[in-house]
Amino acid sequence: KTLASGSDDRTVKLWDAVSGSQKSSLEGHTKLVSSVSFAPDGKTLASGSGDNTVKLWDAASGSPKSSLEGHTGAVYSVAFDPDGKTLASGSDDRTVKLWDAASGSQMCSLEGH
Repeated sequence: KTLASGSDDRTVKLWDAVSGSQKSSLEGHTKLVSSVSFAPDGKTLASGSGDNTVKLWDAASGSPKSSLEGHTGAVYSVAFDPDGKTLASGSDDRTVKLWDAASGSQMCSLEGH
């Protein structure tokens, strides 16, 4: 089992949940990482950052899959829907954006939050 954490050192760290040992450190964000979320199948990891982006990672290898851009403020929350096809991101730009998790394309922006 793997646990993910985000940090103000701009990394996402993957940990072995049984032993507590660090498995890898994912680099790519340019500001703090405030939120992480695994897709329901465990194959993709999303991270939200103060750099206004959401990044998708291959959870097994730690390789970056895509960078989702569209927020104009820090991203504080990321969450997959139960089937893993849609990713939601919440930002201090007062929007929640919905993304197609497979393509990385923005589906819609919910404003007024």
